[in-house]
Amino acid sequence: MVQLPGVLGTVGCVHVAPMAGGPSTPTLVTAAARAGSFAQLAAGYRTPDSVAAEIAAVRAAGTTAFGVNLFVPNPVPIDDAEYDRYRALLAHEPGATAVAKREDDDAWHEKVALLLDDPVPVVSFTFGLPDVTTVQAFRRRGTVTVQSVTDPDEARAAEDLGVDALVVQGIAAGGHSAVLDPARARTDRPLPDLVRAVVGSTALPVVAAGGIGTRDDVAAALAAGAGATAVGTFVLRTDEAGTSDTHRSALADPAFQETALTRAFTGRPARALVNDFVRAHADAPLGYPALHHLTKPIRSAAAAGHDAQRLHLWAGRAWRDAPTGPVADALATLLG
Repeated sequence: MVQLPGVLGTVGCVHVAPMAGGPSTPTLVTAAARAGSFAQLAAGYRTPDSVAAEIAAVRAAGTTAFGVNLFVPNPVPIDDAEYDRYRALLAHEPGATAVAKREDDDAWHEKVALLLDDPVPVVSFTFGLPDVTTVQAFRRRGTVTVQSVTDPDEARAAEDLGVDALVVQGIAAGGHSAVLDPARARTDRPLPDLVRAVVGSTALPVVAAGGIGTRDDVAAALAAGAGATAVGTFVLRTDEAGTSDTHRSALADPAFQETALTRAFTGRPARALVNDFVRAHADAPLGYPALHHLTKPIRSAAAAGHDAQRLHLWAGRAWRDAPTGPVADALATLLG
């Protein structure tokens, strides 16, 4: 086991993963830190100004060890005809509007500039690999850099960039897959096996994530060589998470029986509870971020109407284990 950088916590620590779209509040990050965990803000889909405000809120609460997660631009182009076909297919959905195809970089350069001008302890990268110049710039500012990967090949590519640590995400993870090539079919293997493969192929320390819901899951990942583990879905129902009421209720609703990887909401594979929208659009095309922008009005209408059948209910395979109550209590149940 390679030792994690100290800012990422002690060996065996359970991290709280960054979750874009609302769950990763400054309150959650602060509460996790006070419980001896390590947590990150999610800059994805946020404006630079809102990211700066959340960083300020975490600092004002006295939290000194935390991170910020960035979506690295790694677009999956969709041609106009395919985009128009999917847009027409969605036209009957409540809230649907004729959204013009939009490809953007989630204000990548502005967010990088913000975090270089006012450094935070940790910056992590998801969806793509940053260029080596960006990694070096963060390291010169004293920022620990972390890359999300899903297999040994991605891990070696990240190591070549000079990042400090890896988050190894298993296929059971909720929300977006961190896979660098969304068109690639992922191997469905247990997280400990994936961790062993990555640990055996790089010299970087590893945080294991994806489908962790019990103390045994944590122990297995650590035994495979991870220095720490990370949970996301597991904390979605905790008091401090910014999860919507509809999403919280769905996670406890026995009517939802399974999760699946779906492109229906964003054009990029993401694991969600299987609802009517996921079933109806099982053949949704690849096309990120264009499909994210296309379905946003539908998802917003579903959220406003508390319609769980048309909302993106991100959830990992261990969603049944997600507890309620303070995040500190939830994390304590995972530590032996």
